[in-house]
Amino acid sequence: MFHEGKLGIEMAHRAAIRSIERVVGENAPLQDPQVANAGIRSMLERGSVLVLTGAGVSTDSGIPDYRGPRGSLLSHRPMTYQEFLHEPAARHRYWARSFVGWRHMDKTLPNPIHHRLAEWEKTGKIIGVITQNVDGLHRAAGSRTVIALHGDMESVTCLDCGANEDRRSLDARLHVANPGYLERIDLDPSLVNPDGDVSLDEAHVAEFTMVGCLVCGSQALKPNVVYFGENVPAERKAKLKELEARSSGLLVIGSSLAVMSGYKLLLDAKAVGKPVGLINGGPTRGDAKADFRWRSNIARALELLDDRSVEDPSARARQLPMQGIRCSHGHQDTS
Repeated sequence: MFHEGKLGIEMAHRAAIRSIERVVGENAPLQDPQVANAGIRSMLERGSVLVLTGAGVSTDSGIPDYRGPRGSLLSHRPMTYQEFLHEPAARHRYWARSFVGWRHMDKTLPNPIHHRLAEWEKTGKIIGVITQNVDGLHRAAGSRTVIALHGDMESVTCLDCGANEDRRSLDARLHVANPGYLERIDLDPSLVNPDGDVSLDEAHVAEFTMVGCLVCGSQALKPNVVYFGENVPAERKAKLKELEARSSGLLVIGSSLAVMSGYKLLLDAKAVGKPVGLINGGPTRGDAKADFRWRSNIARALELLDDRSVEDPSARARQLPMQGIRCSHGHQDTS
């Protein structure tokens, strides 16, 4: 039985690695930007569109993506759930790296994309946002109906007793346990990974002191994010289904849909005949299935959707470089 348990863990880990390494290439012809603009605009005018966002909506806030031209996957592989759960040394390494990188994520602010989506919710164009990102920026921008598909970095949970603690509380305790640690590390903010950690050499990792759970003392603490290889909680899936049922269509923004948890929303919408629109800087896994696909800088595309005076959206969209994409958290997706 023990052997079967180890085999299952290894198989799940390998499946997670395959998800991380999935390459999304061109799978459908590019669509005329004017056609895509008109189609997505008609969806929004109808109202109650469900929006799925990936890391591409947060790059303008200074958070890197995973799969874009300069994405973190070029130099960093996210830790899988199986590694975090079963390898104490890997967990210790994560917390050392997260202690350094988390404060950069905590200081980021919403960008115009987040604010525009919040405004669209207020006017009824969209019914809510499902995000693959763990940065919390949709809520910070004022969006009210937000489901963080892969969790967020606001709290941590003890894997042994289940106790929860606010991430800022944990950070304060880590400061006390590691005096001078941050000052000894020269951090380049551009090297912070989408899941909030950074690359550290082994000497700095070994020097780091982890603290224990406030309730039971265990050092097996986990951020409340969904790792590659981990399932989205059932309660979260149920809330997502409720939003899907009430929506008139699906608009995917800034995600390559490389991870199944996001791609399934597109499959669900198509299965019941609802329109699907895509706005992204690169190809997505769903291009061949979408009704409207707009390859564009994301911020400009959303601006054009609100601009009634623009006669030729393709002309202005072509003036900006394409925006990259990334996977949502060690998690998730691009997106």
